Amino acid sequence: MNEQFRVSQKIGLMFRPGVSLPQDVKSWAISQLNVKSPALGIETVSSKVKEWPKSLQPDLLERDDMFFKFKNNRRKERKKLEGQDSQAAIDANQKNHLLARTDELKFSHRNTYGKDQVKLRFLSFWTNHFTMGNIWDNQNHIGHAMDEAILANFDANFSDMLYKVTSHPSMLIYLDNIWSAGPNSKQVMWAKADGEQAGLNDNLGRELLELHTVSPAANYTETDIRNAAKVLAGWGTYPGLETKQEYIDDAGTLNSWDFFKKNYAEPGNKVVLGKTIYSGKGGLKQLTDFLASHESTITFISSKLAEHFVSDNASSADVNYIADAWRKNNGNLKKIHTAVIERAILSKEPKFQWPMNWLFQVVRLSEATFFHGWHKISDYYDDHLMNNDKIFAELGQGFWLSRQPDGFSSNKNEWLSGEMFERRIRFSEAIYRAGRPNILADEIMDRIGANMATRNLVNNAGNQRNKFIALMCSPELMGLENA
Repeated sequence: MNEQFRVSQKIGLMFRPGVSLPQDVKSWAISQLNVKSPALGIETVSSKVKEWPKSLQPDLLERDDMFFKFKNNRRKERKKLEGQDSQAAIDANQKNHLLARTDELKFSHRNTYGKDQVKLRFLSFWTNHFTMGNIWDNQNHIGHAMDEAILANFDANFSDMLYKVTSHPSMLIYLDNIWSAGPNSKQVMWAKADGEQAGLNDNLGRELLELHTVSPAANYTETDIRNAAKVLAGWGTYPGLETKQEYIDDAGTLNSWDFFKKNYAEPGNKVVLGKTIYSGKGGLKQLTDFLASHESTITFISSKLAEHFVSDNASSADVNYIADAWRKNNGNLKKIHTAVIERAILSKEPKFQWPMNWLFQVVRLSEATFFHGWHKISDYYDDHLMNNDKIFAELGQGFWLSRQPDGFSSNKNEWLSGEMFERRIRFSEAIYRAGRPNILADEIMDRIGANMATRNLVNNAGNQRNKFIALMCSPELMGLENA
C-alpha cells in the first residue's frame, strides 16, 4: 500500500475517489486537526453531498424535553400491561426514538462523506474512551455529547474535555449519577423521614478513576472511589422536567449541562488520591483538573492512543513520545493528537481496524452508497439498503448500543474470530450488491498501491463480486499487514 493510503488507513478513513493525494502526508495529517467539521451527508441516495439541516440537529433543551416525554410515555406503556390503553404513548415514543436514529445516521454520513477524516477517527477514539451507551434511555443525548463535549474541545486541553464529558447529561444518565445523593445530604435526610430510600451511587465515580483517567495503576482505594462519588453527588437530574420552574427552584438553571442539585450534594471537603476537593459545585472541576494532569492518567491514555492508532503492539517509545507531548503542553489535545500522528506515520507496523472503521473505509474507497438519506429517517429504510441501526448491531459495534463502560477493545484479538471475519465477508457482499460501488477492485488496488499478495488473492477470486469481497477482506485492507 502506498504511503498516503497506509497513513490514511491507520489514522483516517481512506481517501475518497477524486480526492488528490497529498505529497507530504505528514503535513496533510497534522493539518487535518485544523479542518472544520461540518456534518456532511445526503438527503436521498441520489442527491449530492451537503451539510446536514439544522432542523435535524436540535439543541440540548429540545433533547431534554424529548427525554422527559420518552420517560413519561414509557410509564404509560407499562400501564398497558395493567389493562390500560397506551397506544398513543407507544406511538409518541416511536417519534421520540427518531433522534437517536438521526444522530446515528449523521455519524455514518460524517464518516462516509466527511473531509476531516483524521479528526473523525479521533472523535471515535474519545467517544469510545468516554463510553456513553444507550442505558436508561439516554440515546437522545449521546450525539450531542459527541459533538459538543468531545469534538468541540479538540482545540482545548484534556482537562476541559474531561470536565465537559463528565458533567454532560448523557454521562450522568448513563452511569446513574442523576439518582446519586450524598449520605449526609438534605435529600437523604428528607427521604429517611418519609420512609423512602436515597443514597450515594458510585458508578460514575468508579469509572471516572478506573476508565476515564488514572486507571487502577494509581492504586486508588474504595475510599477514593466513594469520595469521588461524593464530589459528583448532586450533578444531573431528569432532563426536561415537566414543570420548568422545578429546574430553577432546584438548581437555578434550565441548562441540564450545568445542573447541580444543592440538596443532593454531600457537604464538606473530600479527599481523592491525597487531593483535598472543596465542597460545592466547583468541586467537580477541581477534581477533573487534578485527575487530568495526574501522571497515571497521562501514561494510561497515552498507551490507549498508541495501541489504537500506532500499532497493535505499541512500543514504550511510542507511548513515551505521546506522554511527553502531553506533559510538555499541559494536556493540549492538538499537541497530543499531533504526537499520535507522528508516531503512527513513523511506525511501519500495520494497525488492525475496528469493524466500524473498516466499514467506513470500504464505503469511501469504493464510493458506494450504503447508508440511506436523512429523508428516510422516519421510515429508516430504503428499498435496497439495510437500516442504519441494524448495520452497527450486525457489525457488533456502535456507539448507540448498550455495552460495558470500558467500551470496545483496540486489541485485534477481540475481533479476529471466525464469526467476526464472516461478518466482514457478508458486509462486503452487501456493499457490492446494495451499495452499488462506482469503483471496483482493480481500480481500487491501483489507487492504493496494493501489495502483490493482495493482488494475487483478488485476481484468483473470479468474478467482480468475488474480487471485491476478496479485496475488502484481505489482510491488507483489514490492517493486518502492509507489505
